[in-house]
Amino acid sequence: MLEDLATAATPASWPAAYPQGYAVVDVETTGLARDDRIISAAVYRLDARGEVEDHWYTTVNPERDPGPVWIHGLTSDVLEGAPLFQDIAEEFAARLAGRVLVAHNAVFDWSMIAREYARAEREAPVRQRLCTIALSKELGLPLPNHKLESLAAHFGVVQQRAHHALDDARVLAEAFRPSLRAAASEGIRLPLLECRPLKEWSESPAAPRIGRQGGASPAGGHGGGYGSGGGYPSGSWRPSRKRPACPYPNPGRYEAGGPLEQGMRVAFSGDTSVDRELLEDRAVEAGLHVATSLSRLTSLLVTNDPDSSTSKVVKARQFGTPVIDEAAFGQLLRDVRPAPER
Repeated sequence: MLEDLATAATPASWPAAYPQGYAVVDVETTGLARDDRIISAAVYRLDARGEVEDHWYTTVNPERDPGPVWIHGLTSDVLEGAPLFQDIAEEFAARLAGRVLVAHNAVFDWSMIAREYARAEREAPVRQRLCTIALSKELGLPLPNHKLESLAAHFGVVQQRAHHALDDARVLAEAFRPSLRAAASEGIRLPLLECRPLKEWSESPAAPRIGRQGGASPAGGHGGGYGSGGGYPSGSWRPSRKRPACPYPNPGRYEAGGPLEQGMRVAFSGDTSVDRELLEDRAVEAGLHVATSLSRLTSLLVTNDPDSSTSKVVKARQFGTPVIDEAAFGQLLRDVRPAPER
C-alpha cells in the first residue's frame, strides 16, 4: 500500500532534490474566463515533509458579480465588505514566497493568481507549481477519476465543506502529505512545472460590478464542477513564457474511441469556452505536445467549429487528421495514457 510506503521515508532516504516547503492553495472564483476574479483564497503552508506549519484564509471583493453562488456560497452581500485583492496581495505573497505552489489542477489556480497580481501591478513570488492530479498519476493511485473528493477518499480524508477554499485547501494538504511521502519512498521525481508571471494586463471596463448579481452570470470555479462560461468581455494578458519541448515521442494519430497518449501533437482552432492558454496548459501538463500549426504529424485537432474554413480545419480535412470538439477533448484529458518506457 502507498500509505505504508509513505511512512517508510526515513531522513536518510528523503530525496535531496525535493523542495524545502510547499504552499497548498485553493481559490474560489467568479468563473473560468480570463476576466474572472478570485473571491476567496486559502493557503496551508507545509514544511519539506508535508507537515502543516500554519494556514490562512480570506474572502476577496471581486468588484463584480460573484458568479455561481449556488456552488461557492459567497453572495454579493458577503463579499461587499471583503478586502480588495490589492489589499491582501502582500499577505498572500508572504504565504507563497519561497515555496512550491500545490493545487488540484494547479494550472487553474496559478493562472487566476497570476492574473490578479498582474492587475495589481505586482508579481506573485511563485516559481514552481505541483499539480496533485499529476502526482497521483505518477504514483499510480487507483482512483476512479481525478476529482479532489476521490483523492481525499483514497487517503481517508473527510471533506466538510466542498468548494469552500479553506476546507478544500485543508483536504488537499492532508491528501498531499501521504502522496509526498509515498513519492519520496519510491524515489519518484516530483512533477514540478515552472510558473511564469504575467507581465502586462489590460482590464475591460465593461465587467458587471459587485451587487449586480444576475441570472446571466457565467459559471465559475476551481477546475471541477463549474461551467466554462465567458459572459464577460475579456481583458488581454500576455504571459512571458516559452513552452518547453515535449519530452515524449509522438505516438501518431488519435484513434476515435481510444485514449490520448502522452506525446501526441494537438492543435487548436477557433474560439474555446475555456481560456485558450488554460486549455493549452492543461494539455501540456498531461504530457501532450501543443502544436501551433497543423501538419501530417498532428495527432488531433480540437475545434468547436469543424465546418469553418480556417487554415487548420482545411488542412485537417486534407490530411485526414482527427477532429474533436472542446468538450470531448476535456473528457479525454482526464485519463491520458502514459508514454511507453524507453
